[in-house]
Amino acid sequence: MPHEDPHAWPSPSGRPGRPGPTSSAQNPGVQSPGAQSPGLPPSDAADDAPEPTAAPVAGSPTASGSPTASGSPTASGSPTASGSPTTSGSPTASGSPTASGSPTTTPRPSPRRGGTWALVGGTAVVSALVASVATVGILTSSPEPSAAPQPSMSLSQVSDPAPTLESVPSWQEVVDAVAPSVVAISVDSRFGGSQGSGVIIDTEGLVLTNNHVVETGVRGAIDVVLHDGRVLAAEIVGLDATTDLAVLRLVDPPADLQAATLGDSDAVRVGQPVMAVGNPLGLAGTVTTGVVSAVDRPTVTRGAREPVVVNAIQLDAAVNPGNSGGPLFDAGGRVIGINSSIATLSGGAAGSIGLGFAIPVNLAKHVAEQLVDSGRAQHAFLGVTLADGTAEVDGVVRQGAVVGDVVPGSPAQEAGLAGGDVIIAIDGRPVASGESLTGYVRARAVGQESVLTYVRDGVEHEVTVTLAARDEGRTVRG
Repeated sequence: MPHEDPHAWPSPSGRPGRPGPTSSAQNPGVQSPGAQSPGLPPSDAADDAPEPTAAPVAGSPTASGSPTASGSPTASGSPTASGSPTTSGSPTASGSPTASGSPTTTPRPSPRRGGTWALVGGTAVVSALVASVATVGILTSSPEPSAAPQPSMSLSQVSDPAPTLESVPSWQEVVDAVAPSVVAISVDSRFGGSQGSGVIIDTEGLVLTNNHVVETGVRGAIDVVLHDGRVLAAEIVGLDATTDLAVLRLVDPPADLQAATLGDSDAVRVGQPVMAVGNPLGLAGTVTTGVVSAVDRPTVTRGAREPVVVNAIQLDAAVNPGNSGGPLFDAGGRVIGINSSIATLSGGAAGSIGLGFAIPVNLAKHVAEQLVDSGRAQHAFLGVTLADGTAEVDGVVRQGAVVGDVVPGSPAQEAGLAGGDVIIAIDGRPVASGESLTGYVRARAVGQESVLTYVRDGVEHEVTVTLAARDEGRTVRG
């Protein structure tokens, strides 16, 4: 099932507040039912996937089964945790030993066209780039803007946060408390216009959103519309294509800004109620509610230069194009995620089918703090290529990430990992696939220690690794 990026809506006017046209002829660059925008990747991503190449490096753009070409999905269909197919194109470890206790992988049939879902990542996620066709064309070559370093800050301690409601009798009260912290975003450049959502994270005018919502604003104008209709100019503080996150700063912030309260995504539980607020289809301030359907759901979306791999919060609240970058709140009015993508049926319209995905707020805080401090974010690196597979221990078969190559001098080599090992857990959390492990690594900080549980020759082992910083300048990042 392709994943459309629910989250930024191309706008002919370049201003939020009005729905965009529904016809692809009226709205060039928007994927509409039965039509494919010129310059955009086909919606049936798996069918047009390249042949599998060398397995990617965990913690890097080619990591853990994610597509090896920038923005190119791969093709596979091997089951992951909770029955989800894995990212298309994950390399398999053909020729791996099949004796009991040894890692095994099985070839995956190519997805069929039409009635089946085209899958990308643990679930099908296609990055819904929110710009026009011309904008999409620039994404592969636009360098990240250099931003002047800003004073160090911690998003865990924002000033004058929105009220936190510990016991909420109704969503109406939550909306009243948090609405002033949610904004609509409009980008207008010579490459096209787009709209999305964002959330105010401090009273000095910092706004957190998705990278794909605002990256074209590097060469254009960005307007932020507050809940009461005031339109304010904004500039880019920093962009991070790896996690699809970005921070803006209001040029002339008013004194009455209200910042959102950021919660703890590690405390999120399946089944808890949630509320999405944003600017879908240009309809600013739209509120939808639902529940958390899953946590740590591996999702892979197409990025400008590399696939975005995140272990996301899955939700059933309706999110649509234009919701991207907007906050996901819990019942206490705390932000627990940044809405970023949705799943859609192959060949269907880009709209909600109850499968939405949000970047966990703890990851968003970690990246945003780095963007505010230096304009750039570092990413943790393990140093292995991976495929999806299984291992058997004491008669029990487990899913996991099969180690292929180990990068010399990497944390993985220093920890003694070797080709053929099957990593089945990190810090006690199950690893169901290469994408799953990559998502966990990317959510961790450079220098952080993690305990890997792996199987070698039918015996389970544990090892502690200290994650290094990824070399962002290398073509093949290891």
